Amino acid sequence: MSSKVAIICITKNGINISKRIKEKIPSASIYAQSKHKDSSDGIIWFEKNTKNMIEEVFKEYDSIICIFSLGAVIRLISNLLVDKKTDPAVIVIDDKANFVISALSGHLGGANALSKSIAHILNSTAVITTAADVNETIAVDLLGKNFEWRIENFENVTKVSAHMVNEEKIGVYQDTGETEWWDKELPKNVTIIPNIDELKSDNFKAGLIISDKIITDPLVIRKSVIYRPKSLVVGLGFHWD
Repeated sequence: MSSKVAIICITKNGINISKRIKEKIPSASIYAQSKHKDSSDGIIWFEKNTKNMIEEVFKEYDSIICIFSLGAVIRLISNLLVDKKTDPAVIVIDDKANFVISALSGHLGGANALSKSIAHILNSTAVITTAADVNETIAVDLLGKNFEWRIENFENVTKVSAHMVNEEKIGVYQDTGETEWWDKELPKNVTIIPNIDELKSDNFKAGLIISDKIITDPLVIRKSVIYRPKSLVVGLGFHWD
């Protein structure tokens, strides 16, 4: 779960919902419109308009929970979006807490996971729309994230993800790093291969390469996402005469 969470609410119901969330996520900051101000502790009351409030927290928090309509949230954040690797998670909850919607940065920002956690807190329905999740297949942009693997060529993530969710054949080559990156049966379109050169075959639409070696073949690079596990250690010795 993200370390800094902001909850923005603009109705009395929203304030009550935000309090329920904060009971389980004590570090979360609640921002509520000052016209609803009461004697509640732990709430930051704001007088500025919601647009300005969103702009402020968007820069400061890892996750933003908005307890008002999805359409309004889209309009308020549209000009703030920069990059999927850096934008905060944005979650939208309706005024009756029926649905918890992962609206932005579902994978890299953690909005999907946080939405599920909050839905559990509120006894609500989590709404997740990312294709890898609804198809229960490998999320290419999340593979190895829990092991702090680094993606070397992020520009290939979108096209390889498309091959994954369309169930086109994908080869996985691994020569280093943690092997427990998938804890269930592999999707039927994914095959573990012993030789990286197999990825050059037309049999594979794309590849996932988990390696600390330099990859030089342009065809393999072009059709693959390359993951770099933390497998190399540099030591510095010192000799004192």
